[in-house]
Amino acid sequence: MTDDAPVTEAPATDEPDTRRLDDLLEDLYHGQERISQADIYRRAVAAELPAQLLTRIAALPEGEYAVDEAADLLGGSVT
Repeated sequence: MTDDAPVTEAPATDEPDTRRLDDLLEDLYHGQERISQADIYRRAVAAELPAQLLTRIAALPEGEYAVDEAADLLGGSVT
């Protein structure tokens, strides 16, 4: 039974990051078809997303992304 606690903690840590990423992407893409990597990164910094997500965004190649492309590349679930 003590093994259940560590297993429960790992997904709980990942979920808020994904949720925050999804919220950011939904906000960013409201009324927009494509957003540049630089704009996504700037907004993520302003939203104080965790360093792990900022690193993922910074690693995206420069260019513009549709919401589904950005979500796929960053591990989000926005559709």
